[in-house]
Amino acid sequence: MLQKLLENQYGIKVEEYVKLDSYDALRGNGWLYLVSKPGGREETDISELEKIAEHLRNYGDYHVPIFLPSKEGNLITTWEQDNYCVLANRQQEEQQNLKLGRKLAKFHERGRRVPFQIERSSRIGQWKSLWVKRLEQMEKVWNGLLIQTPEDEFERMFVESFPYYIGLTENAIQYLVDTEIDDDPQETDSGTVCHERFSKKSWGGNYVIKNPFDWVFDHRSRDLAEWTRERYFRNIQTYDRELKQFFLEYQSISPLSSFSWRLLYSRLLFPLHYFDCVENYYIIRSEQEKKVLEENLSKILRQSAEYERFLGSFFQLTGAPIRRLNLPRPEWLVK
Repeated sequence: MLQKLLENQYGIKVEEYVKLDSYDALRGNGWLYLVSKPGGREETDISELEKIAEHLRNYGDYHVPIFLPSKEGNLITTWEQDNYCVLANRQQEEQQNLKLGRKLAKFHERGRRVPFQIERSSRIGQWKSLWVKRLEQMEKVWNGLLIQTPEDEFERMFVESFPYYIGLTENAIQYLVDTEIDDDPQETDSGTVCHERFSKKSWGGNYVIKNPFDWVFDHRSRDLAEWTRERYFRNIQTYDRELKQFFLEYQSISPLSSFSWRLLYSRLLFPLHYFDCVENYYIIRSEQEKKVLEENLSKILRQSAEYERFLGSFFQLTGAPIRRLNLPRPEWLVK
């Protein structure tokens, strides 16, 4: 079906279908063609992402794909009642020993040189309002459950644990607000191209592909915090060495300002993992997936004291210059 889409709408003949992590891809003529649904995005959103992608490629990032216009010249094409975008990337094998910290720093440096105003995908300065909104929405659900008996084990855990996570969220918001009041952003704190949730897998496995549909325009600390969170929860026994190495690599290209460290820390204080788990539970219908989320929530709650220890030692673990930059930690975490 996707081969017909490429041939019919783009005039491209491909040789074979390839499954690349979370992408549908086809291979032909030395190129990989990624077929993606725009996910509710309009032509203006896609056009902005296309301009960002072109900027990054012009600055030497050959792992950023090209948005292909259809025969009609559109970035979004309709095929069999569905909308699609097609991106093309030269077929390149993954380099081994990828120094991800250095690569991400270079990506951010290119991204902050975008020479035009980003509007559609910008999240700059929006963390507080987004966090408050999510907290208020979850509080409504929680209040509703307080006046009835929880239906299942997940709801029981949610009802009992939420007051703790209200406190953690309020701490994160206060830390963020204090940072914006007390500290001055440096030139390196300007917005850059980031990812919704950056992780070790964001750029693919067998092939390095930087998918524009993962991007938002934000402060670099977003990616650093989300990479850290994913690594921590991936293995809470062995994350520390990887963390130190990653931040050493990153700062060999882009040293972090006190403003960056503090924004990063506020984002780690915000319990995004907890919010995601609870919100997903009330969205999905599959009983099997609900069971997985119930296990996830149980694990998050069991590890809450360990996560506090991690937050308390984060600056030391990453080699942050705590004294020189006067980096504060919430008093309740300083043991």
